[in-house]
Amino acid sequence: MLGEDTPYPMLVADASGTVEQANAAARSLLGGATRLTPDWLARAHHDLLARLPATGGGTPEPVRGPVGGRVFEAHAVRAGRDRVTWWLVDVTARERDMEVLRAERDSAASMVEAATELLSSLNLDRCLEVAARLAVRHLAHAARVVIPLGRRRYTMACHDAGGEGVRRDLDIDPQEMPGLAEALRAYPPVPARWVDPELTPAWVRGENQGEARAVVVISLPGYGLPAGALILLRDTAGFSPAEDVFARLFAARAGTAIAIARLYAEQGAITETLMADLLPPMTPYLEVADVAARYRAAGHGAQVGGDFYDVHPVAGTGGAALVVLGDVSGKGLEAAVLTGKIRNTLRALLPLADDHQRVLERLNDVLLAGPSPRYVTLVLAGVERRGTRLALRLTSAGHPPPMIVRNDGEVEDARTRGTLIGLLEQVTSVTETVFLDPGETCLLYSDGVIEARGGPLGDEMFGEDRLREELRRCAGMPADALAERVQMLASQWAGERERDDIAIVAVGAPREAPGPSEGAGT
Repeated sequence: MLGEDTPYPMLVADASGTVEQANAAARSLLGGATRLTPDWLARAHHDLLARLPATGGGTPEPVRGPVGGRVFEAHAVRAGRDRVTWWLVDVTARERDMEVLRAERDSAASMVEAATELLSSLNLDRCLEVAARLAVRHLAHAARVVIPLGRRRYTMACHDAGGEGVRRDLDIDPQEMPGLAEALRAYPPVPARWVDPELTPAWVRGENQGEARAVVVISLPGYGLPAGALILLRDTAGFSPAEDVFARLFAARAGTAIAIARLYAEQGAITETLMADLLPPMTPYLEVADVAARYRAAGHGAQVGGDFYDVHPVAGTGGAALVVLGDVSGKGLEAAVLTGKIRNTLRALLPLADDHQRVLERLNDVLLAGPSPRYVTLVLAGVERRGTRLALRLTSAGHPPPMIVRNDGEVEDARTRGTLIGLLEQVTSVTETVFLDPGETCLLYSDGVIEARGGPLGDEMFGEDRLREELRRCAGMPADALAERVQMLASQWAGERERDDIAIVAVGAPREAPGPSEGAGT
């Protein structure tokens, strides 16, 4: 008999599918059937005989199918012109292992996809929406991601299968939802808690979730603190082993992503608050003069730097306006912080603005008392109307002197000079009073304009001479247009090369006649 004692089922079938021989294992498996069964094996048998030629043909591929609740792999061997010998191998255990492996592979791929999506954005609202949407895709037919905002205020991202995600701000008591309060404050996270759907408040269920058969609350751990909670509304109670593993890993990834996004949002809010005093101010309207300003920080995307300007409509006992333009040593955020300190100090010294020398001395004392030897160059311009003319009291402290653009195209350097502020015990300065006729302009600028490097070889500075020559062409130009022109020239000269901060303030005498209140002190 054919392989009677072989543990593997073996049988021989003819062209019609009749079983001509079968060993004991085959008879036990197939119940002594005289026809080739099951159906998947019979089909494979007829297909094989129809496909292969009468002679030769090589070794056919094995086929696989169920027999009596188990899975067998059938291997064929030609036994003659119209006969085939079949060997059946039980692969149930291997098939089960492969199924587990496929499930784990799919779960890992899903987790990688989820982690990638969760960490793809630092926007908190976007992160919450993604977490809720992915939870619906893999774990439930509806999901709620809840995070605390403080003082009974919470935000919740909601997503339902087949619907659009929404975000709601809530004023709730988390004790209304069993397990939620514990999940929101517990670290390490508490185990997932299954809740009777009847005990779920309406703000969790939503309008179309009355059919939920099971609800589970899962902690979302952050970095050393709970990040929030995930509420899942499901059709079935309990997780399968694969779902349980996925849910725990997903909660960890989602909690981490939410914690990072929230930290980024909080730091962004703090930075925005602190930066408010560092950003260049909006140029205020002055009744006595036309004032225009331009500012550009060094580096792509930078908002603040070491150059600054301020325009104070009223300063000193005389009520004149004060324009300040300065350049702090260094670049970037460190220079910007010192800039903020200097601007605040100058604001406190406004009552002394009639005496530029005293202002510079007091500022020098403040900087010398600081922790690091940092200095600043400054130019102060007191502005007041004298009849139809504009009187400017100009004082330089280690800064390039302002340039005066006359109506006839002449460009004059203000005869003011002084020591820089913050390095020496004693500071000296020379103040000059300059008068502007209607249409004439005084330009205050930082060295980022004249030290911009460019030209044919890229290493030539823009320079004072080139600036003076360009200003001659700007005679009679309004203050705003002149400031824009100077910034454009410096930017074009530097191109895409590394450049310094630039601050520009143009103070012009209006062409219009002064109002009734003007002209005092002529």
